[in-house]
Amino acid sequence: MAAALTRGQGRRQRSSRQNFETWAWFFMRITGIILFFLALIHMYIMHIENDVTHTTVSFVAKRWANPWWKLFDWWLLVLGLLHGGNGLRMIIDDYVKKPFKRTLTKALLYVVGSGLFLLGTITVLTFK
Repeated sequence: MAAALTRGQGRRQRSSRQNFETWAWFFMRITGIILFFLALIHMYIMHIENDVTHTTVSFVAKRWANPWWKLFDWWLLVLGLLHGGNGLRMIIDDYVKKPFKRTLTKALLYVVGSGLFLLGTITVLTFK
């Protein structure tokens, strides 16, 4: 009886950090599966169905005239950045031991990731 009570109390005492890491782990699995299929579709269309030497600005403009392709490429960009950024965050947690260096490295990761997201989103939205 006491063991069951102890086990139940342990569940209530989970830290928010553990919950975040659990969701981050789950996010990596889901985005990995989605990215696998998005990348397969992208590779087929851009490298098998169409010759790479014929990929020009006019080809991209014609493709991005359809909002669904813009959305497809934007999701590929966003999920790739989030998946890769989360993976790098985990690597930083594992290998950068000093708290100040870890904070600085993560800040650099977030700034670069946010900048790439912003530039990619602007490109997808404003390309004509």
